[in-house]
Amino acid sequence: MAHLSSVFLKPSVSWICPSSNFLKGEVNQNKSRRALAVFSHIEGGQRNNMGVVGFEEECSVGSLITAGVTTTSKQQLTTSDVGNSTNIRWHESPVGRHERQNLLGQKGCVLWITGLSGSGKSTLACSLSRALYNQGFLSYILDGDNLRHGLNQDLSFNSEHRAENIRRTGEVAKLFVDAGLICIVSLISPYRKDRDACRELLEPDGDFIEVFMDMSLELCESRDPKGLYKLARQGKIKGFTGIDDPYEAPLNCEITIKNTANGSSTPENMADQVISYLEKEGYMLKI
Repeated sequence: MAHLSSVFLKPSVSWICPSSNFLKGEVNQNKSRRALAVFSHIEGGQRNNMGVVGFEEECSVGSLITAGVTTTSKQQLTTSDVGNSTNIRWHESPVGRHERQNLLGQKGCVLWITGLSGSGKSTLACSLSRALYNQGFLSYILDGDNLRHGLNQDLSFNSEHRAENIRRTGEVAKLFVDAGLICIVSLISPYRKDRDACRELLEPDGDFIEVFMDMSLELCESRDPKGLYKLARQGKIKGFTGIDDPYEAPLNCEITIKNTANGSSTPENMADQVISYLEKEGYMLKI
């Protein structure tokens, strides 16, 4: 037999069953029945009106119909419309961003790595994530190919879908920053306006750090790790960045990674360059 004693609908409001005598029904392990309980509504330390919470017919043990909660309270929450979503409300977390950052000993930010295919974006992202981990800092990589395995699998590579790909990635990155993580984004993101739109998501805190992999087309094509340049040159891939679709280099990026003639631009050295920036700007609070 399962008895219901307390349900919390939101942090500031609790619905409490003062005694088991209020139970008007029960749920048996072998047979589900509709069970209703009368609850006192307590908000701001004062007992207000009564409400009802019920078990659904033929439900699993302990499942609640939250929509079945009724109250005569006249207080109404303010909602808004955002895009195509109507009557929605932002719910603040009881634990804030600064508290999460203090717990982790770091400041959340987005490291947005942009550049041509083959410029070393994923290589830098992986090296950077490992280096941060070795120093006790938590990061997460949002890799363009990985995202297209799930979140963005419905998108193609035309300009409209590329913009949506970057918009979605920016919104996810914003959540990681709010969680206090160092979010490493690895995307070609060829259009300047799309990258700038993601930067605006992080304003006014300025936690968008653009990392430009400044590698020549010739170098990237000579690497061609996935054989895509060859296919694009043969006309088998249309709209390929750098061949028949433009790449717009950043105008005011925070970090520029260049290939060096003496071979010093190893993944480790490139990661060190980014970490030096994070240290200088106060993102690595444990140091």
